[in-house]
Amino acid sequence: MRSELLYLADIADAIASIERWMSGCDETRFLRDDILQSAVLQKLSTIGEAASRLSAETLSKAPQVPWKEIVGFRNVAVHAYFSVDWKVVYITVVEDLSDLREAVRTLQS
Repeated sequence: MRSELLYLADIADAIASIERWMSGCDETRFLRDDILQSAVLQKLSTIGEAASRLSAETLSKAPQVPWKEIVGFRNVAVHAYFSVDWKVVYITVVEDLSDLREAVRTLQS
């Protein structure tokens, strides 16, 4: 079985990729760029999958993180791709990823 530290590293790496790709990107550009949308959604799916592999003990160390919603988002992204609301994806990336990044850093320590 993979170490939880590797799943946390997967989350951190996915966040770093999204942040790099989204640097300087506004909502209009994001909503017009289907390649960027697909790439970001794939990394968000990776985050959700990795989060689903973390133990309850690990998740409890970062109770401020909406872990169930993160995993649920992954399920929507994978199973209901055509109903993805890209504005919600953009808002999630812009407003929520930095908090998740910080929580993951704390969990990795």
